[in-house]
Amino acid sequence: MRTETIVLDERFGKEYAGRYVFSEISWAKRSRIIQKHTRYSQMTGQVLSSDYVAIQAETIWASLREQPPHKPISLEKLIGEEDGIPIGLGELFSQIVNKLNNVSLNEATFLSAQSDAKNQTMCSQSSACAKNSDGHHCNCKNNQQKPSNNSSSSSTS
Repeated sequence: MRTETIVLDERFGKEYAGRYVFSEISWAKRSRIIQKHTRYSQMTGQVLSSDYVAIQAETIWASLREQPPHKPISLEKLIGEEDGIPIGLGELFSQIVNKLNNVSLNEATFLSAQSDAKNQTMCSQSSACAKNSDGHHCNCKNNQQKPSNNSSSSSTS
């Protein structure tokens, strides 16, 4: 697994000066962190809310392998609003961890934004005949089947 080491001077404060080592985390670990801090709709599976700060903080914490001996970083400090770490330090840690774990800008944006309240699932051309998993037909206005005017189905006298 890839690692990255940074040595901080006192620009974020004496408390944070020192050597930090971060390493890549597994896909399973990252997925569990996201699942833990994301609420999904029972009916649609859409994201209802996601605590991006908690996701990012736990990802940083999971990636952090070494820190200065006086241990200035804790999960509580990463998540804390009142007694948290400086913004610039949090941003620096986030950039390092996102790069190590291949989190793209699009993924970061997705994690930080709530899903729209409307259903974003599009029906396909043939879905008017298919049942959804709950047994109901899809009612897309543009895709409903039209009655056939086929002459082979008419009766002859």
